Amino acid sequence: MKNIKAKLEYIWLDGYKPTQNLRSKTKVVENFGGKLKDCPMWSFDGSSTQQAPGGSSDCILKPVFICPDPERKNGFLVMCEVLNADGTPHQSNGRAMIKDDDNDFWFGFEQEYFLWDTKTNKPLGFLPQSAPQGQYYCSVGANNAYGRNIIEEHLDACLEAGLTVEGINSEVAIGQWEFQIFSKGAKNAGDQCWVARYLLERIGEKYGVAINWHCKPLGKLDWNGSGMHANFSNSILRNSGKRKTFEKICEAFAPVVKEHIAVYGADNHLRLSGKYETQSIDQFSYGVSDRGASIRIPIASVQNGWKGWLEDRRPNSAADPYKVAARIIKTVKTVKL
Repeated sequence: MKNIKAKLEYIWLDGYKPTQNLRSKTKVVENFGGKLKDCPMWSFDGSSTQQAPGGSSDCILKPVFICPDPERKNGFLVMCEVLNADGTPHQSNGRAMIKDDDNDFWFGFEQEYFLWDTKTNKPLGFLPQSAPQGQYYCSVGANNAYGRNIIEEHLDACLEAGLTVEGINSEVAIGQWEFQIFSKGAKNAGDQCWVARYLLERIGEKYGVAINWHCKPLGKLDWNGSGMHANFSNSILRNSGKRKTFEKICEAFAPVVKEHIAVYGADNHLRLSGKYETQSIDQFSYGVSDRGASIRIPIASVQNGWKGWLEDRRPNSAADPYKVAARIIKTVKTVKL
C-alpha cells in the first residue's frame, strides 16, 4: 500500500522587536493522522530569527493548533509555540502568558489592515487625487473597493480551513479591509487570528500585494489608522444582568493604562490621538456605544439586560492577540464582585 505524504506547515512568531513576524517551514510526514497529537515537536535556527545565539541556536516548536491548509494538497497549517531547548516557554512566547485554562474567556478580534502596493509604497488604489476617506467604508465599485479578489480569496481560505471568521468588510480608508475572528477560549482565538494573518500574507504573495499591519501607515495624512479591537467576555459578563458589574470591570482598566498600551502594538501613539474614533493614548474612558472611548460597552449588551461583552478599542492592527488577551484577562481577574 502506497504511503500518503502530508505537508505540515509549522508556523511561529519570531523574536523581532517591537513587532514580531510570522515564520514558517514545511515538514513532510508519512501516514499523518490529521490530529494535533500526531504533530511531532520540531526545531529551528533561532539565531536567524533573533531568538537564540549562534553558539546555542536550537529553539523548539511545540504544535498547539492545527487546521487543513486550503491551498496545498494533503496540507495542514500547524500553529506553534516557541520553547527554549529545555522545554520552557521562550521569552517571545506570548501565548504562554495567557491564564485561561478553563476557556472561560471568549474573544473576538476585529483585525484591520491595508492592502499595500509594493510598487507605489501606498495603499492599493491610492492616488494623490483620491477622495477623502469615508466613501470607502463597506463600499462597492471599482472607484471605491480595491483588492476585493484578494480578500474574497482569503475569506474562502479561512472558511475552508475551519477558522471561525465571522465577517469581513472594507474599512474607512482606501485599500483598508477588516476580518473578524471569534473563539471561545483566549488561546484558540489567538491561534486562529495568527493563522488567518498567515493565510492573508501568503495569498498576497500571489498578487504581489503586501499586507501592511502598521497602525498608521499613512503617517500624519488625514486618514484612519488600523486597529485590532478586542471584544471579550467571561461568564461574569455574559450572565451578570447588572450595570454595576460592567462598570466595575471597566474601571479596573483605568489604573493600568500603561501596562495595556505596552502590549497593544508599536507606534500606537500615532493612532490613539483622540481623533478618528480613538481615545488619547494616555487617557482612559468607557461608555455605552462610544467609539471614541478606550472601552466601548456595546449597545447589544445593554439591550440584553447587561449581559454580553466589552470592546477594548485600543489594541492596534500589529498587536499580538496572545499578549492582548493575556493582559485583558489579568486585569479582569483583579475585579472582586
